[in-house]
Amino acid sequence: MKKILIALFLPLMAHAQTLEECYRAAEHNYPLIKQYELMEQTTHLTMANIQKGWLPQITASAQATYQSDVASWPEQMQTMMNQMGMNMKGLKKDQYRVGIDITQPIYDGGTIKNQKEVARQQGNMQTAQHDVTMYAIRQRINEMYFGILLLDEQIQLNQYLQDFLSANEKKLASMFKRGTAAESDYNNMKAERLNVAQQMTTLLSQKRMLTMILGAFCGIEIKEVSKPIASNISDKYTNHRPELKLFDTQQQLTQAQEKLLDSYLKPKFSLFASGFYGYPGYNMFEDMMRHKWSLNGMIGARLTWNIGALYTRKNDKAKLNAQREAINIQRETFLFNNRLEQIQQEEEIQRYRQLMNEDSEIIKLRTSVRKAAESKLSHGIIDVNNLVEEINNENAAKLQLSMHEIEMLKKIYDFKNTTNN
Repeated sequence: MKKILIALFLPLMAHAQTLEECYRAAEHNYPLIKQYELMEQTTHLTMANIQKGWLPQITASAQATYQSDVASWPEQMQTMMNQMGMNMKGLKKDQYRVGIDITQPIYDGGTIKNQKEVARQQGNMQTAQHDVTMYAIRQRINEMYFGILLLDEQIQLNQYLQDFLSANEKKLASMFKRGTAAESDYNNMKAERLNVAQQMTTLLSQKRMLTMILGAFCGIEIKEVSKPIASNISDKYTNHRPELKLFDTQQQLTQAQEKLLDSYLKPKFSLFASGFYGYPGYNMFEDMMRHKWSLNGMIGARLTWNIGALYTRKNDKAKLNAQREAINIQRETFLFNNRLEQIQQEEEIQRYRQLMNEDSEIIKLRTSVRKAAESKLSHGIIDVNNLVEEINNENAAKLQLSMHEIEMLKKIYDFKNTTNN
């Protein structure tokens, strides 16, 4: 099933820019994805081997023995036979046989069926464990993806600030030519613009590096990333984390193991055929008279009932119950910690929403102060340092809003990752 999904999404991966596309590309590119096919093959082969338990079981054997005593005629009967001209040699103490035994199971009490189910559930558990490992990739993608978005916001604001400083620089250059502004004011504004341009170089370098890392992680070329939607979250979300499926498969495995224990207590019925070539054979009297190898065989039905499984059944059941209890404890612990994480993320999201509302008000005030500073500078009331300070304050307020927005988006998608919604 995973192969089909991957094949469907391959065309999208060539230009993956959204967060979901990066998730899919990273999962496809991650080396551990190859283990899914290997685990599927292993489970299939294991079950195929178990199914072969219904095939005839063939055993070949060869045996040579020397016995301290053998069956023989009574001495009086041997004397009487000799008088009648019959040589009763008796059985030889060295005996030989080469044979083959064939057993065809007819009813095994459900042992093979339950062994296959145990193998299937073990395969499901391994797949679920792998799903947990693969799911952890999403958090790493979140860190890189939203890191790039934050750099995008900083680059955009930096470019806006450069344009704004450049406009003021030109204005001061004109004022300097007319003699209404000092050269130091012009140089100060130009230095500030160059300083901001220098920051742009650092930001672009950081973005290139992080984009290349994300691209290498996803196995695709990423040029730009798109800002995801700030969707609403709800505490009514159903938790779909893969860890919960892992706990379910572990419980299902213990149930399959318990059924296998029950099957060990049931009787087994089979047909058999046995044959050998050797000495002595089944006709003991004939073999007492002639020491020759012969072909011998028998067929029949066999009913067996091994009650030895009763000896350890109580302890085996107790071990399975202990495993179930341990799995339940692990599940409860995971849900408890997961819920604490959700509460923390929900509070962080609300905090960032409140900060963004406050940021918007701060930006309005900073913009008003900056415009007033521009007017004061043009009338010679303040120097350029005061204007630069107010420009930086306004830019810092805008940057703060952008950072809070990206952080809020990241927390929203961290929350989605926490609940797998």
